[in-house]
Amino acid sequence: MRFRARIVDVGCLNHFTRTILTIAKLTKTCALRLTVDKLYFILSDKVANGGVGMWCELSQGNFFDEFQMEGVAAEHNEIYLELTPENLARALKTAQNAKAVKIKLTSKHCPCLTVAVELPSLSSSSRIVTHDIPVRVVPRKLWNDYREPVIPDFDVSIYLPVLKTMKSIVEKMKNLSNSIVIEANLNGDMNLKIETELVSVTTHFRELGNPPWVSGNGSQISTQERDPESMAEARIDIKKLLQFLAGQQVNPTKALCNIVSKRMVHFILLQEEVSLQYFIPALA
Repeated sequence: MRFRARIVDVGCLNHFTRTILTIAKLTKTCALRLTVDKLYFILSDKVANGGVGMWCELSQGNFFDEFQMEGVAAEHNEIYLELTPENLARALKTAQNAKAVKIKLTSKHCPCLTVAVELPSLSSSSRIVTHDIPVRVVPRKLWNDYREPVIPDFDVSIYLPVLKTMKSIVEKMKNLSNSIVIEANLNGDMNLKIETELVSVTTHFRELGNPPWVSGNGSQISTQERDPESMAEARIDIKKLLQFLAGQQVNPTKALCNIVSKRMVHFILLQEEVSLQYFIPALA
């Protein structure tokens, strides 16, 4: 079982760092799945408290100049590690002006991801700053706990408004209620609502648009049986929503939300090199 990778390009390093910072804001611990061509940061709803789930997928070729990985066995050419993303984010923050960053799976007092940051130096020799990040190797028998989540059969899928705008609204609502209702329809309308005994506040978004979805066999998923005006809604924990909105540093080109009525809200952020899915269960 081996893993070593190297980033030289400054733009790639900054983008990778921003992605890890986002993940660190969303969860204290997660699994890192390494395959030959991708990295996945996974928070399984089976493992997570409160059923929140996360699936972040990165194509290694878009970030790393060198990437070598040998899995646990030839037929299972993957590695699963459990780590604290904040530790990795802290190490990468020291690499802002680095000439190169190497990441390697090592065995010290325990299994570690060793991050070696090569900093520019006035002399001919390089300065290397090394961070050893403790990890836990996830045994093969537990890999199924970190399977790719199935996109739920949603009632409505809608593009999100500007995330910063949404965040500032939810921040104000947080002072009034512990929960928030997200509702949307197939006309591109979305509402954020809080209702308590003392106050009722609703923010309306119009003409956001509804993304087209294609099924596994290539045919477009039809939601035509549903009344376009009919709202699908889910009441969720407002702190979990704010944690998701406040953590964003990936600047997605597309952001959308799938609502499974009264069961779940599923967020998807897409960028060329990164996709991030986040699942928040509905409150009873």
